[in-house]
Amino acid sequence: MTTSSLSPDPLDGIAQTLDRAAAAFVAQAMSGLSPVTMTQAFLDWAAHLAISPGKQLQLANKACRKVGRIADYSARRADDDRADPAIAPLPQDRRFADPAWSERPFDLISQAFLLNQQWWHAATTGIGGVSRHHEQMVNFAARQLLDVFAPTNFLATNPVLQRKIVETGGQCLVEGARHWWEDAQRLARGEPPVGSEQFVVGKSVAAAPGKIVYRNELIELIQYAPTTETVHPEPILIVPAWIMKYYILDLSPYNSLVRWLVDQGHTVFMISWHNPGSEDRNLDMDAYRRLGPVAALDAVQAITGSDKVHGLGYCLGGTLLAITAAAMSRDQDDRLATLTLLAAQTEFSEPGELGLFIDEAQLNLLENMMWSRGYLDSGQMGGAFHILRSNDLIWSRILGTYLMGEREPMSDLMAWNADGTRMPYAMHSEYLRRLFLDDDLAEGRFKVGNRTVTLSALRQPLFVVGTERDHVAPWRSVHKIHWLTSAEIRFVLTSGGHNAGIVSEPGHARRRFHVSTRPLDGPALDPDDWLDQSEAQDGSWWLEWGRWLGAHSGERVAPPGMGQADGVYRPLCDAPGHYVMER
Repeated sequence: MTTSSLSPDPLDGIAQTLDRAAAAFVAQAMSGLSPVTMTQAFLDWAAHLAISPGKQLQLANKACRKVGRIADYSARRADDDRADPAIAPLPQDRRFADPAWSERPFDLISQAFLLNQQWWHAATTGIGGVSRHHEQMVNFAARQLLDVFAPTNFLATNPVLQRKIVETGGQCLVEGARHWWEDAQRLARGEPPVGSEQFVVGKSVAAAPGKIVYRNELIELIQYAPTTETVHPEPILIVPAWIMKYYILDLSPYNSLVRWLVDQGHTVFMISWHNPGSEDRNLDMDAYRRLGPVAALDAVQAITGSDKVHGLGYCLGGTLLAITAAAMSRDQDDRLATLTLLAAQTEFSEPGELGLFIDEAQLNLLENMMWSRGYLDSGQMGGAFHILRSNDLIWSRILGTYLMGEREPMSDLMAWNADGTRMPYAMHSEYLRRLFLDDDLAEGRFKVGNRTVTLSALRQPLFVVGTERDHVAPWRSVHKIHWLTSAEIRFVLTSGGHNAGIVSEPGHARRRFHVSTRPLDGPALDPDDWLDQSEAQDGSWWLEWGRWLGAHSGERVAPPGMGQADGVYRPLCDAPGHYVMER
């Protein structure tokens, strides 16, 4: 073999760069959705439907029956204004709740839409031979198209909008146009939404008193000031998700989980993540583990002198904390007294509708889009979440804000949600591939330090929270941790969604939860069986968690000092620090 045959082809690098640039362009144009995946999904669905005469006959029969139902309703309604509808909306669909939709002809319009929606669900599901992923994508796409053409979105078919225009003399449209122009200008300038200025970080939100006691290139560590004369000896280290700012857990004073914990006599530390830029493109999952919870745990122990620490992880932070705890258990490091995981997945075979955006073709586009800049912008990830809840987050906003002229008042949670962060190329690519796509952690292939870690090594008590309407970490997926470890698990299913279900302070109206404990080495139940057998309670799950933490904590002692007067962990500045301010 000649030397020249071993030398790299100079065209290889050029070809790879061209391919990456082309894929990045497609990703930008398609908002990260792969046209190849969508084409494959529709071809799979259409081809199998074409060779399924039984399904075609069934759909034709359903169409005839639905025409009959709307005709029957129309006839009954002619004789009785209070006739039962032909179809009721799904419980979460509030588009037709106004009494104006029961007036003719709008009742027929809404009923026809709902029946059509039901038929398309039947048409896109239950076809033999279609892969599960493709079926989900086609069904999802059909729902998105139907939402676009819903009668609520058009003046001619929306009686509520018509009434509003009459009542305001058309002023609502003027106000809506003004709102649209204001939002468009803010979007172009990269400014936060209207009303966000009411929630100033460090003053009205993220305002719990504390000090930055440690900083590295990825995190700042906040130690919060005690409010009680004595505290439990085991401090709490909170690992938030790095996709958003940490202060979801320290919002306004009345709903701050941090303040509540401190008032219960706990010493609380919180990680605040650096907002990465292009220069951080090579930070990977292990860098986030080493520079994040591992470095923070060392600091917490050095400051408090405690041998044991309670670990809490939220969303992605919970997944990272679970990996960290598994690596520590593998290495006989028993510093974590308990683990609390809030809306955090450890098994990703059924990630819910977010999985629609996770396959090889989608990840290829996403990776190349990140490669071109070195990070994934928060707006791109937020766009995917908005699509998943288009009824609530897109069309209802267009209708309410831009057509009816009614801007929803800004809340602390909404302001936080608009304060996103970026994710570096290496970390996010690895996270999506190794966890979402390949499910390496659950299947025993995830390595830390070139050695495999498994959640079966966890033996400390776990407190795990899922939320009923979670579109990011579906609770049945969160529940699967029961199958990955034989540790004691106190599992809570709370009302609300991924964020609002966690921010569930005592006294919050209409809060409820289910709770049950699987003992150490006990059997794991199916999620639905667990729900049937669990205890239902009204109120905030925080109180349940507080009792659990107290039962796993020692007798109270004097609070530790704020950082160390000198040395590595001396206080650097007041909370909330610098990293949370990065844009």
